[in-house]
Amino acid sequence: MKRRELADILNRLQMHPSKALGQNFLVDENCLDALAREANPQPGEAILEVGPGLGALTQRLLQAGSHVTAIEFDSRLAAYLRQKWGSLPHFQLREEDACKTDYDALFPKGTPYRCVANLPYSCASVILARMTSAQNPPKSLHVLLQKEMAERLAAQAGTPQYGLLTVRLAFQYQARLARPVPRGVFFPPPEVDSAFLALEARPTPLAPPDLREKAARLAAAAFAQRRKQARKLLEPLLPNANVTALLEELGLPPTARAEVITPQQYILLAQADGNRSLRLPGQ
Repeated sequence: MKRRELADILNRLQMHPSKALGQNFLVDENCLDALAREANPQPGEAILEVGPGLGALTQRLLQAGSHVTAIEFDSRLAAYLRQKWGSLPHFQLREEDACKTDYDALFPKGTPYRCVANLPYSCASVILARMTSAQNPPKSLHVLLQKEMAERLAAQAGTPQYGLLTVRLAFQYQARLARPVPRGVFFPPPEVDSAFLALEARPTPLAPPDLREKAARLAAAAFAQRRKQARKLLEPLLPNANVTALLEELGLPPTARAEVITPQQYILLAQADGNRSLRLPGQ
């Protein structure tokens, strides 16, 4: 979609991009083509797109033959998309808040799907956390994010960018920074740089859901006060374990802080509270 074309459509809709809703429209055709190639949508597969806006990326997904379910919060944009593609059998539009969507109702268990989206930056972390914690999460995600967040989600333990959401996603996904995206390809240009992030589901998650959830609670406690020693924050949550001894068994000093503990080690700490051996499931 050309910048002039986008401006004309917004004028007809009598709207101006909302900063509060994170409405920065991708208008560079070459960049859109590159993102579509990276996501590689296939004929007949189910694709979830959150925040389609005026449908520049949606059009490429539909042209590939994918079955697109789009979630758009802005009623004016939803009306535009409905008028443009509402009659297509392989296009479904949900006019709702993606932060509150029931993704399991949208894609019941046994329904494989992927997410390809330019996520609204203001609530991207909430959407990602909700979507990936569903009982039937997407098998992969190709999402455009604020560069700082994309780098955080792909960060390794021991780096300043590494955080709680990094850990939670790593239980199920392997993250890869696909490409940087400059500010100038958006209208209006955002105040931050962007990046395209790929999250591919692990062949087998690091642990069953209940153990992942317990490990996530441990990580949340440790990162809540990340400057403190993790041992002191984890001990109240692991009453049946000697946390100092566990950290040492994992090759970590008693003074270790949240950001040096890997996702695998958080799983092992959660598992050890049940007096089981320090082994990941399947080892």
